[in-house]
Amino acid sequence: MSYQDEIKAAAAVLDKAGDSWSAIQAESVARMRLQNKFKTGLDIAKYTAGIMRRDMAEFDKDKTKYTQSLGCWHGFIGQQKLISIKKHFGTTERKYLYLSGWMVAALRSDFGPLPDQSMHEKTAVANLVRELYTFLRQADARELGGLFRALDAARAAGDAAKEKEIEAQIDNYETHIVPIIADIDAGFGNAEATYLMAKQMIEAGACCLQIENQVADEKQCGHQDGKVTVPHADFHAKLRALRYAFMELGVDDGVIVARTDSEGAGLTKEIAVVKEVGDQGDVYNSFLDVEEVAPEDTAEGDVLISRNGKLVRPKRLASGLYQFRQGTGQERCVFDCIEAINAGADLLWIETAIPTVHEIKAMMDGVRKVHPDAKLVYNNSPSFNWTLSFRQQVFDAWEKEGKDVSAYDRTKLMSADYDGSELCQEADKRIQNFQAEASREANIFHHLITLPTYHTAALSTDNLAKEYFGEAAMLGYVEGVQRKEIRQGIACVKHQNMAGSDMGDDHKEYFAGENALKAGGAKNTSNQFNNI
Repeated sequence: MSYQDEIKAAAAVLDKAGDSWSAIQAESVARMRLQNKFKTGLDIAKYTAGIMRRDMAEFDKDKTKYTQSLGCWHGFIGQQKLISIKKHFGTTERKYLYLSGWMVAALRSDFGPLPDQSMHEKTAVANLVRELYTFLRQADARELGGLFRALDAARAAGDAAKEKEIEAQIDNYETHIVPIIADIDAGFGNAEATYLMAKQMIEAGACCLQIENQVADEKQCGHQDGKVTVPHADFHAKLRALRYAFMELGVDDGVIVARTDSEGAGLTKEIAVVKEVGDQGDVYNSFLDVEEVAPEDTAEGDVLISRNGKLVRPKRLASGLYQFRQGTGQERCVFDCIEAINAGADLLWIETAIPTVHEIKAMMDGVRKVHPDAKLVYNNSPSFNWTLSFRQQVFDAWEKEGKDVSAYDRTKLMSADYDGSELCQEADKRIQNFQAEASREANIFHHLITLPTYHTAALSTDNLAKEYFGEAAMLGYVEGVQRKEIRQGIACVKHQNMAGSDMGDDHKEYFAGENALKAGGAKNTSNQFNNI
């Protein structure tokens, strides 16, 4: 409804209530309603699922319309990203948030910092989803509150044209609420545990859940060693658990991202059940590293399987795990992705060792032979040394082309001595174009960085500590932080306003009228930042 329609609707309720509600102002009610458009997490999940589905359809028609997100570990961080996006680009279109299980483990657990091994509390992820949307809703309320105050000022000045202009801005207001792709790790247990945790996350507002094909109790970060995958039947049960959770809660177009870690995972805990030749289990087992044995050569406790009429023994490690044949990772990824789509996944995620377009494309080409519309979510991970990787890629490409690379030592390409060189400029150009090229060539719908604010927080804190506790002293903060906030128009320079002080004053005036004791008076030092 428009602003005026909201006022009329509130006025109708008040008229019906009678004189006892006469002190309640219809316009104030309308403002509060507009500042709280999303009443529940399910409202958010349904709204944002629709956004993702529309974006996926647009991407199918135009590969330049890929989506992006940055990972965040606190509601304030997510809020500031969206405020910045609206400030710089005027819209939140195709910009999401990513909720990283890694950052939840490292920064949100009651146990303290933990590795990415699903040891943190199951409720921590849903709590962060809820917190992120609380801060994004507050960003809406704060920004609309500013428009309402501007509207009052235009009325007080008798400026009808300005009043009409501001009302149009209110009617066409774009929310900070965007989709969150939320990491549910390997499901934190069996399929029932996955279902229960998914419900928590959806009820908190998540429209998109990302789950990986590792063993839940052996889960490792996708960029570390020791990853153990599960047979497809186990993984698909969890995919179905997510779909049931979405549909039970009425989020019928919720989005499921199926992630495969097979490219770097050389181990499995289980030998898959085979019901018939060529089924999922049979194919999964075909990648096992085995040795042919005769019945008389078996030992007590050996695990044996039949393959092509022969008896083979899967190679088993001291840990009890079985290993896959070397060099099968990419082939297993393709198989995983095809089967995940067959099991109801909407998007795919292939975790890779380095960011190379041709390798990602090769795998996706294999998937798209079966599922032409298959789309990928790709982790532009800080675990990659992007600078070194792309400098090496350029070096290798130039060497293959016969270009003289004698001025460069491939083992030392990370050296700052090469910064600014022709090779490094070309590498930076390729990094800059990586997302657009990968989306075009490998059908990557969504690009995310899992842990950016973990690193930016550490970097900015290091810079401030060095200056403030060093010779610059207070100038270290003023020059390095506050002055930059002012020059760049960072809303947070007025931190009282950002924390909701002005909205509180508005409410005080609604509730108490002229008797309201407000914080935003002449003695508020935040006024020093007005009109800058």
